[in-house]
Amino acid sequence: MEKYKKDLDISYTFGIFPTFELLKHKTKYVQKVLIHEKLNITKDIQELIDFCKQNNILIEYCTKQIEKIVDKESTMVVGVFSKFDSIIEKNQNHIVLVNPSDMGNLGTILRTALGFNISNIAIIKPCVDIFNPKVVRASMGALFSLNIQLFDSFDEYYKENANNNMYPFMLKASKTLQSLQDKKQPFSLIFGNEGSGLDDSFLNIGQSIIIKHSHNIDSLNLAISIALALYEFTKNI
Repeated sequence: MEKYKKDLDISYTFGIFPTFELLKHKTKYVQKVLIHEKLNITKDIQELIDFCKQNNILIEYCTKQIEKIVDKESTMVVGVFSKFDSIIEKNQNHIVLVNPSDMGNLGTILRTALGFNISNIAIIKPCVDIFNPKVVRASMGALFSLNIQLFDSFDEYYKENANNNMYPFMLKASKTLQSLQDKKQPFSLIFGNEGSGLDDSFLNIGQSIIIKHSHNIDSLNLAISIALALYEFTKNI
């Protein structure tokens, strides 16, 4: 085992909860589970061990391997899984992320999407590595319950999902989220990079939206913006 690298065919879950999410939702991709030799066998750990045994998943008790691949000393359980592809569902509600670059933000967005029952995430490249353990950890394993599809360009996404109602969120938008009354489904909520946002070409796509906030700050965090948008778009569903 070695520390995570983007070109590896495998990735890791660090911690009990995300590892259990991996086991439950992507069982066939699990290669093995590593358990620290000093870990106390609590009820939760025993459930994890039993699940592995029932599904013929290898368990290894190996302190040195865990310490070699993780950054935090407190990590006592590691899931090892093969990377996998998924495809978003057509004619369903989507979140579209254009060039996301922050791993913590992406993980939080994935967890938030699942919290609002949005299961389809389109990501436009270039983008952060979705299988980086930092993304997996920040998502608390939500990544394993979602359909996440990468696209080479927004045009590629649009051609396949033109029937969706497009809502790009941007500073030059013509309407505020607070004033938008008719929120049509299926929707695609489109968000740009944390630093640069969406370029002006998105003003010609669907209904552009801005989230109005006080002048005491210059902008909202991307993950918070998406949470606010999801609340408004799903509160009557």
